[in-house]
Amino acid sequence: MSSVLTVKFPTRSRRGILLGLTLPQLVLVSSTLAVLLATVVTAGLLGAVVLAPLWLTTAVLVGVRRDGRSLIDWAPLAGRFAHRRRTGQTLWRTRPVSRPRVEGLLHLPGTAASLRVATADSGAAAVHDPHTQTLTAVARVSSRAFALLDPATQTANVSAWGRALAGIARTGRISTVQVLERTVPNSGDSLTRHWTEHGNPHAPIAGQIYTELLASAGPAAAPHEAYLAIALDLKAAKRLISQAGGGLAGAFTVMEQTTSSVAQAARNAGLTVSGWLGPQEIAAVLRTAYDPAATAHLQQWSATGQAEADPAAAGPVAQVEEADRLVTDSARHATFWIENWPRTETSPGFLHSLMFSAGVRRTFSLIYAPQGIDSALRDVQRRKAAIIADASERQRRGQVDSEADSVEYADVKTREKQLISGHADVALTGLLTVSADTDQDLDAACTQIETAAADAQVDLRRLIYQQADAFITAALPLARSTL
Repeated sequence: MSSVLTVKFPTRSRRGILLGLTLPQLVLVSSTLAVLLATVVTAGLLGAVVLAPLWLTTAVLVGVRRDGRSLIDWAPLAGRFAHRRRTGQTLWRTRPVSRPRVEGLLHLPGTAASLRVATADSGAAAVHDPHTQTLTAVARVSSRAFALLDPATQTANVSAWGRALAGIARTGRISTVQVLERTVPNSGDSLTRHWTEHGNPHAPIAGQIYTELLASAGPAAAPHEAYLAIALDLKAAKRLISQAGGGLAGAFTVMEQTTSSVAQAARNAGLTVSGWLGPQEIAAVLRTAYDPAATAHLQQWSATGQAEADPAAAGPVAQVEEADRLVTDSARHATFWIENWPRTETSPGFLHSLMFSAGVRRTFSLIYAPQGIDSALRDVQRRKAAIIADASERQRRGQVDSEADSVEYADVKTREKQLISGHADVALTGLLTVSADTDQDLDAACTQIETAAADAQVDLRRLIYQQADAFITAALPLARSTL
């Protein structure tokens, strides 16, 4: 009998740059101390007393915390959001364009405005980002229900996916891998088409029952869709692209070789790659993320039954960014960051309660960013030095040791041993976007998803003042690694 596989996540470091202070805290404290020193030199202790409100303000900004962050740590986010609101950047609307359109431009808001769908001579399509110099291919994937598999198959699939990520990281030319799973409203059109083509609506009793069932239950269904996005780093793959002929054509040649090996690795991990999406299918995935109500129309107008859209219509008609949510065409969205994964050993299916919360429309993204072996080892040494330095400082002050530091140090040493043994290093980010039709429904869905997250032993943090960028990263299969 096969033993049940368990997984354990490393502890997330909360260590600052110096003396436990983050960059905003360090800048504020250093500036305050500099002012204090200058005041004492020029005006004596009386001048320092006069500036007491400044010291009190600094103490409040550094010491008072909200949602796990000090007030000064919120300042950059709040400042940028206030600037966007003052300059009108929190409101985005499409406008009629009289100038010639850029071929394949997706017309997305915000930081994704320059993205366009490029198409190769072979018919392959990918999203080109001229700023980050990446080319992203998107595949539709599916799998058998993980919870229903026997333990041996679960273990084999998890191990195979780990080997797949390790292989991707070792190539050195993949910047980001994104696995996106979402629930979408369904028009029932595909079921109706299948029944019309293969069923017998005129069969006695059964024909009428099936027809009525499809008419009522089809539109109420919320099917799950899963996508795998691979971002090719054009700078890192420059040599291979040049050997393939250079330019975008050479990049597509390298991309097709990469996607072929990734598809094979995904199949070994129990995933079925239905195919890499074309330009109209990519546009439809983006469009339905902004406007879930458009899914039914895009499916009905498509000859294949799969939603398709013109790349020029991939973005929303209107978008309003608020502090804690994003309002688009037919939905409201709130994006969460998984701040902490389970702190104890758990089963690979620990996210089941989160992924299958009844009545909640959501998009879940796992974003993997491969790290180079040299940079990973330097990061390990930096973390070890910081932990040892903090422990020495506490010992000098006569303070007790921190068990959290001991756990973090053990995790860092484990990571170092794995790197030395030849394992690849991958940074993992989890993002969850909850969508609903109204603000009241969104608040209720967020409460339900936070309860499910507690059951799954993960800590969610709502991304305040950055919902627009967070939505692009979490809800769109664009393999973007930063907010």
